Amino acid sequence: MSRTGSCARREAIILSVDTDSTPDTSPSTIPDGAEDAHPLQAGAPVRPDSPTFAELGVRPEIVAALAEAGIERTFAIQELTLPLALAGEDVIGQARTGMGKTLGFGVPLLQRLTPPAEQPAATADGEAADRTKDVPQALVVVPTRELCVQVAKDLADAGAKLGVRVTAIYGGRAYEPQLAALRRGVDVVVGTPGRLLDLAEQRHLVLGRVNALVLDEADEMLDLGFLPDVERILRMLPEPRQTMLFSATMPGPIIQLSRTFLTRPTHIRAEETDQGSIHERTRQLVYRAHAMDKVELLTRVLQAKDRGLTMIFARTKRTVQRVADDLAERGFAAAAVHGDLGQGAREQALRAFRSGKVDVLVATDVAARGIDVTDVTHVVNYQCPEDAKTYVHRIGRTGRAGKTGVAVTLVDWDELHKWKTVSDDLGLDMAEAPETYSTSPHLHTDLDIPESATGRLPIAKRTRAGLAAEYVDSEGDQGGRRRRDRGTRGGRSGEVADPAPRPRRARTRSRGGVTLGPDGAPVDAPLTGVTANAPSAAAPTAGPEGDGPDDDAKPRRRRRRGGTRNRRSSGEPAADAPAPDVAAS
Repeated sequence: MSRTGSCARREAIILSVDTDSTPDTSPSTIPDGAEDAHPLQAGAPVRPDSPTFAELGVRPEIVAALAEAGIERTFAIQELTLPLALAGEDVIGQARTGMGKTLGFGVPLLQRLTPPAEQPAATADGEAADRTKDVPQALVVVPTRELCVQVAKDLADAGAKLGVRVTAIYGGRAYEPQLAALRRGVDVVVGTPGRLLDLAEQRHLVLGRVNALVLDEADEMLDLGFLPDVERILRMLPEPRQTMLFSATMPGPIIQLSRTFLTRPTHIRAEETDQGSIHERTRQLVYRAHAMDKVELLTRVLQAKDRGLTMIFARTKRTVQRVADDLAERGFAAAAVHGDLGQGAREQALRAFRSGKVDVLVATDVAARGIDVTDVTHVVNYQCPEDAKTYVHRIGRTGRAGKTGVAVTLVDWDELHKWKTVSDDLGLDMAEAPETYSTSPHLHTDLDIPESATGRLPIAKRTRAGLAAEYVDSEGDQGGRRRRDRGTRGGRSGEVADPAPRPRRARTRSRGGVTLGPDGAPVDAPLTGVTANAPSAAAPTAGPEGDGPDDDAKPRRRRRRGGTRNRRSSGEPAADAPAPDVAAS
């Protein structure tokens, strides 16, 4: 037993799971429908003797909703968290990725709510209660948009039979739909720190009645710089509340946060006996690859035997997009997820990946944080991770729910020192990465790649529908840079790339009504628009008989703006003035 935090903190409770026990894969634990990638069906192995949710005192409506998703028994983190959280105590949960933390805090949160059907039907004045005025009773703060959508979906499914109203609030989307959802009444709000703080400061989001708070992936919020925003949100909440904090690691600032805002929390760690932070069911391979050969090497890895869904990680957004485009051009069904894409495009890629329309997802570390997708068989680190923590989160996408996985790391020559640090920190004993190229025999042997594999996927194996088969909901998108279409101007489709040049206007010079040539000498040609044989109708005359001055005695003047008014004031006839009617006078 180890003591963590302040003197008021209880001792940590550590759950040890026998690694020799066989995971319960009966239909009641991992149903046959798990291939559909339902969020509630993904999780850690369940021991046959684990207690059920009903045995822990969970409401029958929640138990029934979980049973429909094939979940009856608790996971490791849930087995210890639920008894304390259901009693209303503050909890710090620490577990690896994919251990079932969402239901660990989701079930107590839903249990604490008062569903709309159980709220008073009338006010104290005897008037019918307006459910659209209901404000949130629970708040869940998460670091990324994708995790926000996923957690909101989990809670909505688990509380479906209670009629609980769950709303996701996150950036990258228009304000109006989210404000409309809040005006209709809401029980649980799941959101990212920036948008939550924005709406709360504008008084669109009322936090005065929140009695349960959850901080999920707190260490990632620290890495992304969200911790000051989280503290500001916490100061807006009422003091008598239940707070649950979940984090894979517990750095110093997170411990300080728990000391400030949690009341005598119980620190729970769910882990297996003598386990490291790496899933033991994940086979790890590392290769030293040249930058000019990485894409070719990657195409060979993607043609490994029994490869299923694959996630590829890179550090920068440009690299992610370039790799996804290269793979798509070579025949692979690939999609990209990074910060330069609009939220609609990111959700489109995740839906296509979960449904199997694309089997390769290229992503940055931040965009993929917390994404829970079943049946990911391979993870490829296209660029060496920055530190051991990033490496653990990357390869944690595979080897889930009792299944095996493969993690391949490509290390460039200038990244060898970085990889050595990661290997030493995690005790991998893999500091030396063998030099590997796309044609290296040991690459084909390690991953069981056919010798006939080339840099392009054979047409006979292109069986996926592709990203274009998945609809994209771009309505209300905010942020994200739209990629410019090649051959268009300004990146907008339908615009001509090279418009026809405008014709140059023919210009003439004149002096005193006489047209001048390029050398400045008068020319015989009349002014533009005036014929030589037809006198202008606007030429001034003294009368119908031509008794006025000779036409050649005074040259015509060109019309100028305001010239009529100026000439009239000086007594000079205007050029466009009608001839005086002598007969009428």
